[in-house]
Amino acid sequence: MKTNVHKLKGDSQALELILDEAQKTAEYNNLSQKQSLQLRLLAEELIGMLPELLTVGSGSFWIENEGSSYEIHASVVAESLDFWDKENIIAVSKSGKNAASKGIINKIRLAARSMFDGYAMSLEMSNTSDYNFYDMGSLNTQTYSNAWSLKNYRDNLEAQKHKEEWDELEKSVIANIADDVIVGIIGKKVDIIIKKNFD
Repeated sequence: MKTNVHKLKGDSQALELILDEAQKTAEYNNLSQKQSLQLRLLAEELIGMLPELLTVGSGSFWIENEGSSYEIHASVVAESLDFWDKENIIAVSKSGKNAASKGIINKIRLAARSMFDGYAMSLEMSNTSDYNFYDMGSLNTQTYSNAWSLKNYRDNLEAQKHKEEWDELEKSVIANIADDVIVGIIGKKVDIIIKKNFD
């Protein structure tokens, strides 16, 4: 099943459609109260990522499922990147660390933003450990020219024993509920796909 595809322009009314669609999807598929809440929480997490990304263009949103496997989709097509000052993209705080790379939601948002700016620029910025998360979540796929996966990032953190980042992951709503979050770019379009299997 695939819901209606909604256009997104960054206004709060359009973003509220995401919550409405999550509720309708849960009701239509007879999800339990816990499952409905989890789907809504994932939709809320997505809403937190979109306003900044929608400053560069317009987007669309939908939810689809096959059996108990659900995907929340958001796509943003860049019309102009002039809205972003390159210094703001790097967002260096007084400590010399990239404040934008703290927190899982910010890492997902930064992965999408870096894709809009081109992976080459992302590598220029990656001279500090603040951008290691990007390479740690890198995903090879035929669907996208460049992709990042929360699952890959989580698996690499666990293997490499990064305590501070692991603690950050454990405190994240999206990391605790979602099975994966894929961020991918093709042409001028960046997709964010939140995956959840309700078994």
